[in-house]
Amino acid sequence: MYFDYYYLVLVVPTIILSLWAQYMVKSTFAKYSKVQSQARITGAAAAQYLMRYSGISDVQIRAVRGSLTDNYNPGNKTLNLSEPVYGNTSIAAVGVAAHETGHAIQHKVGYGPLVLRSTLVPIANIGSNAGPALAILGLITGMQFLLQLGILLFAGAVLFYLVTLPVEFNASIRAVKILEQSGTLTKDELSGVKKVLTAAAMTYVASALTAIANLLRLILISNNRRRRY
Repeated sequence: MYFDYYYLVLVVPTIILSLWAQYMVKSTFAKYSKVQSQARITGAAAAQYLMRYSGISDVQIRAVRGSLTDNYNPGNKTLNLSEPVYGNTSIAAVGVAAHETGHAIQHKVGYGPLVLRSTLVPIANIGSNAGPALAILGLITGMQFLLQLGILLFAGAVLFYLVTLPVEFNASIRAVKILEQSGTLTKDELSGVKKVLTAAAMTYVASALTAIANLLRLILISNNRRRRY
């Protein structure tokens, strides 16, 4: 009976880290969702104001369902805010809205990592879906070229995860900076925003580490197979 030692040693710890990161972002967001901003400005209004402050006038703000499903779509220039963010006046809501505005600013100035990430989206979609499937098929059938192809495709998805890190960190830095410069939040309120955005950033770090661990696992399994045969 085959025991996947690499999965236990490499992947399981990153999964545990991911679960912890998800718990932290949800609990931190929930905590600061109860703290109302002094300006009583909603997430949507904050995003609108901050984009105007940054000279952006061609981005549409939309409300989307779910919690923590906020995102900026550079393809159609829409800033999508989740239900707990769009109409709420909490520090957490304003912070998340500012973070997504940070992505809009990145798009406006042509921030390199954002451009690269957008280019990698098709590769990442194929790699994350087809890559592991082909690798597993290669392991089952003993067809080394399928295993290698799966690893190569999955490496493209891992690259996407890695490029996402500077994009997300930079958006948070821009968010805090513009909130401070524009006077939207006070210094004390910015402290709460930083905690929310830091917790959110950890989920991206955990996802990247999980992807790297899975890729390394496949590479080690492939190398063992080649030595054996």
